[in-house]
Amino acid sequence: MLVYSKKKLDFLGDVRANRIHSEILETMRKQSFHAVSDSEIASWRNSLQFVGNVLADDEIPQDSFVSIEYRIPLTNKRVDVIVSGKDAESRHSAVVIELKQWSKVSKTDIDGTVRTFLGGSERDVPHPSYQAWSYVQTIRDFNTAVQDKEIELTPCAFLHNLDDPEVINDDFYRAYTQLAPVFIASDGVNLAKFIKDHVKYGDPTTMYHIENGKLRPSKDLADSLVSMMNGNSEFTLLDEQKLVYETAIHLAKKAQEGEKQVLIVEGGPGTGKSVVAVNLLVELTRLGLVCQYVSKNAAPRYVYTARLAQGGSPARVRNLFRGSGAYIKTDPDTFGGLIVDEAHRLNEKSGLYGNLGENQIKEIVNSARFSVFFIDEAQQVTWSDIGRKADIRGFAELAGAAVTQMELVSQFRCNGSDGYLAWVDDVLGIRRTANESLADIDYEVRVFDSPVEMRLEIERLNDARNRARLVAGYCWDWKSRKDSSKMDIVIPEFGFEAQWNLSGDNTWMISPKSVEQVGCIHTSQGLELDHIGVIIGSDLLVRDGKVVTNPEARAKTDQSLRGSAALLKADRASAFTKADAIIKNTYRTLMTRGSKSCFIFATDEETRDYFHQRITYRP
Repeated sequence: MLVYSKKKLDFLGDVRANRIHSEILETMRKQSFHAVSDSEIASWRNSLQFVGNVLADDEIPQDSFVSIEYRIPLTNKRVDVIVSGKDAESRHSAVVIELKQWSKVSKTDIDGTVRTFLGGSERDVPHPSYQAWSYVQTIRDFNTAVQDKEIELTPCAFLHNLDDPEVINDDFYRAYTQLAPVFIASDGVNLAKFIKDHVKYGDPTTMYHIENGKLRPSKDLADSLVSMMNGNSEFTLLDEQKLVYETAIHLAKKAQEGEKQVLIVEGGPGTGKSVVAVNLLVELTRLGLVCQYVSKNAAPRYVYTARLAQGGSPARVRNLFRGSGAYIKTDPDTFGGLIVDEAHRLNEKSGLYGNLGENQIKEIVNSARFSVFFIDEAQQVTWSDIGRKADIRGFAELAGAAVTQMELVSQFRCNGSDGYLAWVDDVLGIRRTANESLADIDYEVRVFDSPVEMRLEIERLNDARNRARLVAGYCWDWKSRKDSSKMDIVIPEFGFEAQWNLSGDNTWMISPKSVEQVGCIHTSQGLELDHIGVIIGSDLLVRDGKVVTNPEARAKTDQSLRGSAALLKADRASAFTKADAIIKNTYRTLMTRGSKSCFIFATDEETRDYFHQRITYRP
């Protein structure tokens, strides 16, 4: 979707008449874009005046085209400016310009990220060269016209208010500035030359082809994904994982020309739901289907992107991974396939304030010819989680889709011990099982009397493969989020202090420094480690041998029970039953993240004694 596209001569006329912003705004309103803020309108007024100054160069063809706010396929991102025409060899060519009004920028130690003042405070944001390059790469990867007509797309960034080039061009960012050069306030002449080097002649068809290109993954992208998977043992399919995978491929092919298809795959912790999901993403893309991996939590998306890239830059595949609220305004059947991991974590509404869209399940089903939902209803850990098999089936039937249901049974985590999972359910009071003890269960469980000792053991084990972490129930406020000098999890009687996982770091599970922090349910669910150390807070206690929960012990900064107030007023008993399940499911999920061992420390002494008794109990 394109908001504005005119010949350079006409664009300059709109700029000089100071009407460019109103032209864009009027078109956006007609096209039912999101609400436009005053700051966004001001940015058009400001930045496009500078673009006009650059394009006033007479050697840039008067009949070249200037296009503004082009929406990138499969994303909600928009390109600021595209100058298009033909190059010296009369080939279709376009320069993609990312505009920034920043006057100051600071370096970070995060790849492709800088810090600047934005929205009232300093924030870490993508480097504009990375941003411009990633936009271009996504267009190349999914736009058939760019692929088939070999349209040359050249990215760059223009920071027209920035005077000092030192930080933005620091060697740390060289990998991106070489792909997409940065032009600052004094570089107007250089930017004009850059555009002239790529656009020699005016041509109205270049942007027309880009705008009307159909969606299809490029062969180059598909080949890259297959290459990334080859030799990566983490994504090897075993036993019924292979059966689910092949069934999904069959249904996806069937759905493209015939009846819409929905596959529901049920599986507990460690059954390989995510492994199958990532394999499906790669294979369906290789088959030429437009697909995305979907999850509510950002952590699995970032971790699997990094693991799939095998140490290389994950940027190219990042747009294949999306949040579950991304399909509010997606046209029906836009995607060949949507692969929903952790489907039990889907919400009804989307957006920061939970006020957008109708229902995420419905939106996902409507957006794709084929959708697969990997689900474990026992891992619903927040009040807003609505992902249930019955609801998925209902929305599928409403959309006229055929529904297939399968199950992943074999346990590959927790040393393959289904007995341990049953013991966890029993010990947490989720359900009575035959596994009251750990006898004959080949999985290491230890209870520590000190969180300091447990942390030391986790750090020791982490040295081998960077696959050991501490996690905790969300019973401590996230103070370090606003003040990095403050500790979050403080247990003074043991001299224990730690911070929650780094703010904004969705790769907590794989970042080497993460062993120093404590993770929570939101950064660990759906992911696996070798060893896990679980701190049980005062939201789960044992009194006289019975497990009880205390929702009021949850931190004020925890959002998992947000929304419970209404049910408390209407039906107090039902509200406490639901809160009890959420708290127990949280610890069940945390205690099943480790493939080799689980260590436990409870802040409450009676609770600690209970776990000691349960791991040594012999019937």
